[in-house]
Amino acid sequence: MPVTDEAIGKIKEMIMSGQLRPGDKLPKEQDLAEQLGLSRNSLREAVRALSLLNILHVRQGDGTYVSSLEAGLLLEAVTFILDFHHDDTILQAFQVRAILEPAATALAAQRIGEEELAELYGLLDALGEHPGLEELVAGDLEFHSKIAAASGIPLLCSMLETISGPTVRARVWRGLTQEEAVPRTLAEHRAILDALALHDAEAARAWATVHVSGVTRWLGNSP
Repeated sequence: MPVTDEAIGKIKEMIMSGQLRPGDKLPKEQDLAEQLGLSRNSLREAVRALSLLNILHVRQGDGTYVSSLEAGLLLEAVTFILDFHHDDTILQAFQVRAILEPAATALAAQRIGEEELAELYGLLDALGEHPGLEELVAGDLEFHSKIAAASGIPLLCSMLETISGPTVRARVWRGLTQEEAVPRTLAEHRAILDALALHDAEAARAWATVHVSGVTRWLGNSP
């Protein structure tokens, strides 16, 4: 195992075991290196790598701290990677979304309340039948975000938001190039919402699958 990977593993173990908790300050570099049986150089490389992943936070002149370790913060690194890959990786993001979103939508159907349903119906009604493309995409993101939140699983919600953000450009391009994309999107949103209102988990899952898979197929066939 490379020395830096060993150092990363040892720091990770300290966090996983509870020796280091969110917000804790790491011991001084020399002390921690001796404690873990590492060279100071390998420890520095490990700290640098874990900082890029938002697991550690280096405060100049103060020291190194464990981050909050909140899901949204840790998933920022995934967003960063997706932003730099616009072809196969974006397709993969849609493919992952096609796995996660139907599950989130089915859970939401079981747990969603009347107030949340009213907000979703209000969102669709506000868009109308002929929204502008940018307005539709913004509404699409908000619609799916609210449904994910209604699943009651914050980590699932964070994962979907991380995956959905970098796919905006593809959604806009589909709206510009695919005939009937806008009315189809509106109709599928309405079908998903009607299934949620009936608390029909399997219908909600099915419509979410149809909705996301359609974009995924289009992207996979795009030049």
